[in-house]
Amino acid sequence: MVKDENRSLARSATLVSSMVGVSRVMGLVREQVFAALLGAGPYSDAFRIAFRIPNLVRDLFAEGALSAALVPTYSATIEKEGLPAAHRLASRLFTLLAVCLGLLVVVGWVFAEPLVDLIAPGFSAVQGKAELATRLTRVMLPFLPMVSFAAVAMGMLNARGRFGLPAFAPATFNLASITVGVALWAAGFEGESVAFGWAFGTLLGGAAQFLVQWPALRAEGYRFAPEWSPGDPGVRRIGALMAPATVGLAAVQVNVFASSIFASQMPGAVSWLEYAFRLLYLPLGIFGVAIATVAASGLSRQVAQGDHEAAARTLRQSLRFAMFLTLPATVGLIALREPIVRLVYERGRFGAEDTRQVAAALVFYVLGLCALTAVKVVAPAFYAVGEPRVPLAGSLAAVATNLVVLATCWGWLGHLAVALGMSAGGFVNAFILLVVHQRRRGGLRGQGLARAALAMVGASLVMGVAAAAATAGIERWVGTVGVSAQLLGTIGGVVTGVLIYALAAHALRLPEATLAADTLRRRLRRG
Repeated sequence: MVKDENRSLARSATLVSSMVGVSRVMGLVREQVFAALLGAGPYSDAFRIAFRIPNLVRDLFAEGALSAALVPTYSATIEKEGLPAAHRLASRLFTLLAVCLGLLVVVGWVFAEPLVDLIAPGFSAVQGKAELATRLTRVMLPFLPMVSFAAVAMGMLNARGRFGLPAFAPATFNLASITVGVALWAAGFEGESVAFGWAFGTLLGGAAQFLVQWPALRAEGYRFAPEWSPGDPGVRRIGALMAPATVGLAAVQVNVFASSIFASQMPGAVSWLEYAFRLLYLPLGIFGVAIATVAASGLSRQVAQGDHEAAARTLRQSLRFAMFLTLPATVGLIALREPIVRLVYERGRFGAEDTRQVAAALVFYVLGLCALTAVKVVAPAFYAVGEPRVPLAGSLAAVATNLVVLATCWGWLGHLAVALGMSAGGFVNAFILLVVHQRRRGGLRGQGLARAALAMVGASLVMGVAAAAATAGIERWVGTVGVSAQLLGTIGGVVTGVLIYALAAHALRLPEATLAADTLRRRLRRG
């Protein structure tokens, strides 16, 4: 039975990883186009800050607290009252969001200028930079309700055990942005025109991310019927779960605001950090979000059925699988940081100095990859049992840690302090969640997690040395000028690293290695 659960988790996580992987790769392509068109100059900085404002609110109310509260509530409604009742709950939630978020867009449009001054005070030192960010903010504010509806659709489908399409949906956002970017390049637009064109492409992508999921919802029998019912018990339960989660996420957004305030004082820093974070986002999405999505659905269903032993197994297996994937990703990104950044970004208006700055930020970001993934995996376990205050405490501690790092390290690390603070906060958050879960529910200590982590660290270090040596050797042979040479050097290092890690994991008899290989073979046979 345990083997069947392991295989089910691996199959679902592999499916989500594949779909999220497509989206994240397309996201990197989007960033490549953006970097070539705008580089890391004032137009890029202004767009980043303008998009950050609706994106922060989205993280707060949509893909963060709302998703965490929706999945267990929707699953419980299906188990206790049936699917029609769950559909009524979804319609009432859609109606409430449409009204509230519509009003929020209007308020944001009116107060866009002071918002930009608050989040990026350093922009006022550059002529026209704050004004441009304000206008771009007003253009992109409708992105918030669009992507919020997409998050609700994703939660509904995940609760029904459908993971592939929701995980792929963000790829449509990237596709729309890439299409608009290529059109702007082909038309010969530059500077401010590119920034505004990209802003309208962002709105198009947000709409596509929701609409692509709509046929799947209809196939599940869902039909939207607008109904204003904020007092619905299910809606109120979602609100009750969201309240502490929203406070916790609001605390996390304090980090983003503080980081923006610091980074806006250093020309190019806002963009350097964003480019580096996008590279972190690839493994965090492919591995962390995928495993967390599958785990959250399983945990919610198992807790609703009263099977707490199965829930503990799901959490344990998810943590092991997350470590198996994110530890080598961490070491690999550090070992190949400059070749990867050079290959992905260095063209057009993005130069060699930008590569060095982004690569340095990437090192500090990926130090926290494993911790950030663990938070995504463990936090749903507390939401599933109705204990959202624990993730809140972890988030608040992470914020405090980040702010301390920013205040103490900005003077000598500059923009790198932002990345270091995020990683340090992630470790504090993960530590709190794991300790509290073990004390209250157990199931983690004495289950081989520590031994497995040490084995995975050892295999990852061997992999990192081999990957760096392979890339260095290839670069001495073909150089680093041109996409072909850069691709050959980077891919050579990555392939070498993957093979070495697979061999080391097999030699150490890590069951995750066999499980991953079996899952991959089945996928290839089906393909």
